[in-house]
Amino acid sequence: MTTQDTEPEVVVVGVDGSEAGERAARFAGRIAREAGTTLLVVYVVPWSPFAVQTAEENEQRRVTKQRETQEAQEGIVDPLVAALGAEGVKAEGVVRHGHPAETLCDVGEERGATHLLVGRRGQSKVRTLLFGSTPGNLIQIATVPVTVVP
Repeated sequence: MTTQDTEPEVVVVGVDGSEAGERAARFAGRIAREAGTTLLVVYVVPWSPFAVQTAEENEQRRVTKQRETQEAQEGIVDPLVAALGAEGVKAEGVVRHGHPAETLCDVGEERGATHLLVGRRGQSKVRTLLFGSTPGNLIQIATVPVTVVP
């Protein structure tokens, strides 16, 4: 028996505070509501665990991580979850640190997601050139269908 046999299906939407992310969340909300599934609204703070730092820098990094998590939860995720809930969507929110595409896939696998959604554009063109786009990376590594919302 798999996780999906015992728990309701989950749809995951990655958000980043951009208009494209909000459009993706609204679209994902319609899908989840119509399918009777839970929508998991996920914000990933880009974070690399591989930085070499002193003990003092590591302590500051821990504080920074906590602050970023709280800001994303209160400023982006919670308002979206509340708005989606008001539209009849069963939604939950999660904030994680990591590589955005990999972390979205990880959260999806942990929760037995059947579908991942993201907005087409949310970051700067320079960041996209340097690191690739989250939608492009997600399409390459996801094990479930991915929808990119314009």
